[in-house]
Amino acid sequence: MQPLPARSVVVVLGTRPELVKLAELIRLLGPSARVVHTGQHYDEELSGGFLTELGLPEPAYLTGVGGQPRAVQIAAALQGLDALFAAEPPLAVVVQGDTNAALAGALAANARDLPLVHVEAGLRSHDRAMPEEHNRVLIDRLADVLCAATPDNRELLLAEGVADERIAVTGNPVVEAVRDHLPAAEVRARLLAAHGLDADGYVLATVHRPENTDDEPALTAVLHELAGLARELPVVLPLHPRTRARVEAAGLLPLLDGVTVLPPAGYGTFLALARHAALIVSDSGGVQEETTVLGRPLVVVRNSTERPESLADFAELVDPGPQIGTAARRRLSEGAQGLHRLAKLPSPYGDGTASRRIAGLVADLAAARTAPSDAHAMAA
Repeated sequence: MQPLPARSVVVVLGTRPELVKLAELIRLLGPSARVVHTGQHYDEELSGGFLTELGLPEPAYLTGVGGQPRAVQIAAALQGLDALFAAEPPLAVVVQGDTNAALAGALAANARDLPLVHVEAGLRSHDRAMPEEHNRVLIDRLADVLCAATPDNRELLLAEGVADERIAVTGNPVVEAVRDHLPAAEVRARLLAAHGLDADGYVLATVHRPENTDDEPALTAVLHELAGLARELPVVLPLHPRTRARVEAAGLLPLLDGVTVLPPAGYGTFLALARHAALIVSDSGGVQEETTVLGRPLVVVRNSTERPESLADFAELVDPGPQIGTAARRRLSEGAQGLHRLAKLPSPYGDGTASRRIAGLVADLAAARTAPSDAHAMAA
């Protein structure tokens, strides 16, 4: 990868999953990377400690974004990013995924005619009720380089009319993120012992998406099913602050009486818990990818998913309600044999070299920005 000037590539992010997936790319870019955190989900519990854990430099933070409605978040982040890009124009801008932060970064780059790289391009749920679907489609239309995680993502982009030369199948950086940050076996053993858990003998759950937390019947159904599973084996639930607030407001705390509730977990801690869970129940998009690297079964509690690759072997998609318990018990009944089968399967999201490929694409794009045009070169 050819060296780039210091602070010449702006990496825009705003949530914890973006920090995780972009960490290795930021490290590879080195001094050329300038990280801007929009503050979309900034919370010391959820993001602050991640910077130290992931070995990342302190980003520049925007203000007035966190806790705002979607339109206000995008508008505020766009205004802040435009000011930054005007004051110190980068050679390239990198965004990841489908967050409001990513869309704001894409729009700001487009407004200033700056080359844009979209990491995790081509994901589609085909669910127009999902705000992220609109974000990811718009970003893909604006991006100059679209880093598709899988060949299927590439085919979806081609079907939408995206030029082939703009697409590169890179794999997903989540693979190296999981491999880099999964604690050693002895550390994982101590963690399980501290919580009184046996390997392959508990369920790990996460709930944070608005479709589950902001809909009281859905939230009730999810917690009811987790409570039912907790009567059969331990259920561990690292509780997102937003989810806790919704549980308390709805008077649903009694449903957590039999569940082991933990504070939000650091990335390494979460991976350690996931690595030894007999089953994971989650509405997270990132967890759908991580389980394929860890070789663990997953019940996805969502209306739709943009990651169908995980459904082939590792995961099942269910609505909030009795289907959760049914799918969970079916997977748990496979026991050690089922876990062994998944452990032998490769992740559909690549071989763990995605960040290196993406760093090369970013460097090439930025270098082209600094190269003289043919006409200028001839005149010289």
